[in-house]
Amino acid sequence: MSTPSASKDALPPLPEPLRVAVADSHTHLDMQSGTVEEGLARAASVGVTTVVQVGCDVKGSRWAAETAAAHENVHAAVALHPNEAPRIVHGDPGGTSQPPGAGGGWSRQGARTGGGDAALDDALAEIEALAALDHVKAVGETGLDYFRTGPEGMAAQERSFRAHIEIAKRQGKALVIHDREAHADVLRILRDEGAPERTVFHCYSGDAEMARLCAAAGYYMSFAGTVTFKNAAPLREALAVAPLELVLVETDAPYLTPAPYRGRPNAPYLIPLTVRAMAAVRGIGEDAMATALAANTARAFAY
Repeated sequence: MSTPSASKDALPPLPEPLRVAVADSHTHLDMQSGTVEEGLARAASVGVTTVVQVGCDVKGSRWAAETAAAHENVHAAVALHPNEAPRIVHGDPGGTSQPPGAGGGWSRQGARTGGGDAALDDALAEIEALAALDHVKAVGETGLDYFRTGPEGMAAQERSFRAHIEIAKRQGKALVIHDREAHADVLRILRDEGAPERTVFHCYSGDAEMARLCAAAGYYMSFAGTVTFKNAAPLREALAVAPLELVLVETDAPYLTPAPYRGRPNAPYLIPLTVRAMAAVRGIGEDAMATALAANTARAFAY
């Protein structure tokens, strides 16, 4: 257990290793302390042997692709985070200069001044070039975020989201969705555009009814440390009704650290805590849960 004397900046201890290896389907190694090699070794020591490194802007997406090329057990996802699109077009509308926090991060180092639609088109072109690489397995995280971006940023977000959907389909890659307080519009746009064959709701935040809608459409639902939070009963209800073959697990590290270490830095090695919580919700053993998660992640990202 975390103790009152433990620094909120201190990494939590290593959990008991999983017996069946799993993948962290969504992480941001570039925002975590230590080297990539240290993070991967720590994760592997507890049975987290694969990670999907997610880019949130052009610079971060380049880094994700380079890191995946250098490490066999790292796969890349590339995109402009929903909060990055209005930042490019308008120069930081609606307070998007603050980190998104729960539900996804984006790198401050990718910040830029407003450049209009042409600048967004240029950034999207670079994302598509990266998405064409073999070691890039997904286009994401993209989608809509109505928590950080005000009404003046919604048009840029939607244009960017629609463009990312088309990139994923053209390149035959999975689509990784960031959906924060925008469930109805995200589902509407996916219906409008026609979702890619493999679509993942990262840090799933909907309720059981939305889980049924996602299941009917064949969308994967990736659960983060939020499913362990005391106030997250609707998330656990969603997990309980989601088809097991459509369920993934992630950290979204360094955010969303699972209980009992909420508020401290997250990292891929903490996945076992979330896996065990998910197994308890489903009423199955942790080995069965891990086996399903490993197979589902490999299928979702085609690795």
